[in-house]
Amino acid sequence: MSGLVFACIAPHGGMVIPTIGGAEGRKALATRAAMEELGRRMAAARPETIVLVTPHGVRVDGHFSLLDTGRVAGELGGNGRTVSVEFRVDNPLNEAIVAAADGLGVPAAKVVHGAPGDPASCLPLDWGAIVPFWFMGRELTPKPRVVVACPDRRLDWARFPQFGAAVRRAAEGLGRRIAFIASADLGHAHDPKGPYGFDPAAAEFDAATVEAVKAQDLGRLLTFDRAWVTRAKPDALWQILNLHGAIAGTPLRGELLSYEVPTYFGMLCAAYEC
Repeated sequence: MSGLVFACIAPHGGMVIPTIGGAEGRKALATRAAMEELGRRMAAARPETIVLVTPHGVRVDGHFSLLDTGRVAGELGGNGRTVSVEFRVDNPLNEAIVAAADGLGVPAAKVVHGAPGDPASCLPLDWGAIVPFWFMGRELTPKPRVVVACPDRRLDWARFPQFGAAVRRAAEGLGRRIAFIASADLGHAHDPKGPYGFDPAAAEFDAATVEAVKAQDLGRLLTFDRAWVTRAKPDALWQILNLHGAIAGTPLRGELLSYEVPTYFGMLCAAYEC
């Protein structure tokens, strides 16, 4: 079977990686276990390419950006240690996604450094990609190629499910088996001592998102009040809407694996499988 074979919502707090998490990591053991489970389930799905949408990557105004070098790589540090990941890019799938997005009226652009597709050219991965990739894809054999996308959040929310649909159409058109990762941390205003302060909207947003996952209704996020979302300070809504569009009309069903608030932001893991 080609097309979308696995999908998930995964957080990207570096504390969940055992080697760099340190004492902070012990506050997020439920999330770490769920991320390890996501890794096992992705391995069982045997994707040829992993498509990951991150909120922290290279942004292009008014577009969904796609890193289109030969390779992507990144390093993340903590607790006096570092971890790293590196992948080859699925350039043909990037091209097909841009074409499919254009057909849906969704602005998408490839980001190139050096010669397009040159194996020697490389663009950096942010923590929104490194953390999920450390659990999902880093040790798969054969090692999958990747597509790394980043949205401009100022786009109309209706465009986000359409981009997810474009990803699935492109994969189906190429006969490519893909896994889709929505890299997403929930509300960032849970702790008055955190960098974003405290707002009850963060817990409210998290609860509403958890309920949407449980109800198999990610499209519910399109109805969320914009001002309320701004107060909650998530970096999750947009990528989850990408996932909503990618799985719409497929037999994939979601399973909530974990939710916790080990720090000033919420973390949710969910797997989508047939």
